[in-house]
Amino acid sequence: MRSKVVFADEKLKKEFKKLKELKETELFRQLIKAFKNLEENAFCGIQIPKRLIPKEYEKRFGLITNLWKYNLPDAWRLIYTIKNDKINVLSIILDWMDHKEYERRFRY
Repeated sequence: MRSKVVFADEKLKKEFKKLKELKETELFRQLIKAFKNLEENAFCGIQIPKRLIPKEYEKRFGLITNLWKYNLPDAWRLIYTIKNDKINVLSIILDWMDHKEYERRFRY
């Protein structure tokens, strides 16, 4: 199912733009590739069980009814949620992190 990729907030959007400026070009390229894949299929990631949704995300972004991860190279993870705004399916980017941070946040 096709979707429109958006950032959950302006802060995250600015962090994404900084990646390119800070010469984090490989991570930036991989995120661009992930966004393109999400535009083609919002469900291409792996769904995270509802019981594992961190309370931190609900505090920052409001009610999260579904959470997905997209595995990036070098053990990075892209975290997103899928919503429907009556016209489009939205893949809302919430976060990206390395594997160590992912394990800590999701208590694996």
